Amino acid sequence: MVGRMGDGDGWAGCDQGHTHWGRFGAAGLLAYHRDDAGQVWILLQQRAWWGLGGGSWGMFGGALHSHEDAVTGALRETSEECTLDVRAVEVHGTSVEDHGGWMYTSVIGSLSERVHVGPASSETRRAAWVREEEVTDRKLFPPFARSWPRLRGAMKELVLVVDAANVVGARADGWWKDRAGANARLRDDLKVLAGGVRGLPGGVVPFDQCFPEVVLVVEGAARSVADEPAEGVTVVAAPGSGDDRIVELVEEARPGTVHLVVTADRELRGRCEAAGAAVTGPRWLLERL
Repeated sequence: MVGRMGDGDGWAGCDQGHTHWGRFGAAGLLAYHRDDAGQVWILLQQRAWWGLGGGSWGMFGGALHSHEDAVTGALRETSEECTLDVRAVEVHGTSVEDHGGWMYTSVIGSLSERVHVGPASSETRRAAWVREEEVTDRKLFPPFARSWPRLRGAMKELVLVVDAANVVGARADGWWKDRAGANARLRDDLKVLAGGVRGLPGGVVPFDQCFPEVVLVVEGAARSVADEPAEGVTVVAAPGSGDDRIVELVEEARPGTVHLVVTADRELRGRCEAAGAAVTGPRWLLERL
């Protein structure tokens, strides 16, 4: 805040009668790293002694500017307050705490390495990587302490696996005349999901908005679609049955990932659920394209 005032810096009220920093709301980055042993480490900021909640620990973050979204604001604030290169953060989702007229958005993202992070402004006393189970051992900034029980279950990455043959069959775009073309159109339409997905089926991941890894599984006459470049979508050509390849992808899940399979095939649904995935139908996906 000191020396870098923006149009969002200032106090604001909410419908609950509280006073918050951030005229247009605020956002913070909850960054984590999962090591080879499966241990989850959380990056925390110790706030400067002179500020609100001085000496306590929480997320890097602050007031949003009028022109920016929550993800942009959280990453900007983090880069201003510490030495972390935020370009290395893979954002997986957001969780919103709505006070009525004022919101705080927690942006959850992972780092492939537990890099050294130090202070970059007078607002930060220290930065530290803390084991997930030891976060509550620290003196926490009260708003973060209240949100931590909800956020603790958010250190996850969603993989959205699309059964191309099934979803294409639900679209009246002439797929029966040109299967490869219909699959390519679906692949291109899926790129919009890079901008975020809302309304996830209940219980999949605790995000208000999610930025999933999108995997399109093609088979048969549509396998050639996997040979074409596709930014933002991974296209997997099944050597045989598309259903079998989808189940294999679920069974090969990396630690910390959650799979959501899009299909209306009842047999495939049962197999995916038995392998630990959540399943939703094509209508849910098509409503978001």
